[in-house]
Amino acid sequence: MTDELTVRPGTVPGGDAGGDGERRSLRRDASGTALLAGLVCIAVSFSGPLVVVLAAASAGRLDAAHTASWIWAVGVGSGVSGFLLSWWTRTPVITAWSTPGAALLVTSLGAYPYREAVGAYVVCAVVVTLFGVTGWFGRLIAAVPVGIVNAMLAGILFSFGAGIFGAVHGAPVLVVGSFAAFLLAKRFAPRYAVPVALLVGGVLAAVTVGLPLRVGSGGPTVPVLTVPAFSWSAVVGLALPLTIVVLASQNAPGLGVMRAFGYRADDRLLIGSTGAMSLLMAPFGSPGVNLAVITAAICSGPEAHPDARRRYVAGMSSGALYVVVGSFGGVLVSLFTGLPKELIAVIAGVALLASLQGSLAAAVAEERGRDAAVVTFLASASGMGLFGIGSAFWGLLFGLGTHLVLGLARKP
Repeated sequence: MTDELTVRPGTVPGGDAGGDGERRSLRRDASGTALLAGLVCIAVSFSGPLVVVLAAASAGRLDAAHTASWIWAVGVGSGVSGFLLSWWTRTPVITAWSTPGAALLVTSLGAYPYREAVGAYVVCAVVVTLFGVTGWFGRLIAAVPVGIVNAMLAGILFSFGAGIFGAVHGAPVLVVGSFAAFLLAKRFAPRYAVPVALLVGGVLAAVTVGLPLRVGSGGPTVPVLTVPAFSWSAVVGLALPLTIVVLASQNAPGLGVMRAFGYRADDRLLIGSTGAMSLLMAPFGSPGVNLAVITAAICSGPEAHPDARRRYVAGMSSGALYVVVGSFGGVLVSLFTGLPKELIAVIAGVALLASLQGSLAAAVAEERGRDAAVVTFLASASGMGLFGIGSAFWGLLFGLGTHLVLGLARKP
């Protein structure tokens, strides 16, 4: 890999609007703050959100080998795609797994044989890739009302938020203490709120209910190849909601974060590339790789570097660390499976709190669409299942039906 690359005009804030572009030197652009931003990104990604992945793996009754393979696939997939895209575009492109998508799998994965779930991952990856490379992505987002999409996501996440307080009865000191630590960190150091909650929760768990941690083999994870199988029930009940969640709740705001910091994000390149990586990693257990949101903000802001043209190093740092940490997924599985269920509940809840808050706010932002949004939320949160299809799809269907009926009724 060469140390220099010509940056295409206009890809970074302050870039040349014409001419031959600008030669950027990786050796010159590297900085301690950018490398640290990548490290913080990994700490945030593998503290709270990983608990949601493990909860989904448990719901799907996956053994330790398949769970470790899942972590390997999303870690290596996110790392390789983020590293190469950051290097190629000279912008901080942060890719990751979808935490809301993992939350959807908590309620849906156990309803299907694992091979059919992997088949659904493949279908999702193919659809995302097609929508990315063809430029259909923007039109898809515009076709479904934003309130309905966000209400479906809020319904999926609702059980995690409620789970914080549902766990109080089992371990009140642990849950209340972890939640209080989260709130205090959110007030004074919001970037570290979830890791602080996990650290305090671990200490309180050791003191109260016990913390039987087990460190597994220190060797690299051996990925497990699963031959996908395909069924209509898994495609409709799992692939379709997962595709919508990935596109609407991850890739759309992920592009928004990059553009908010002044980067001209090429949606065809970024979404097409992450879709292709998702397809490659799906047989090893990855539900998908997509643009990140929260961690993207960490690596795209001035904390990574005052010069926006040098922040791509944070994306490369994050990508390299994703590969390293993801390659030792077996250690992470053994470590985190020793956590008490109450600690998992509160950490998963606080990790998804911002996503739930944002989804609820966006769902009811427009008064005209609130009826459809409320119907979508209630159906998605209900846990209902018909014909082997989970509640996320039915929430979307009922919400769209409500939107159409009430929309037609309002026409003169």
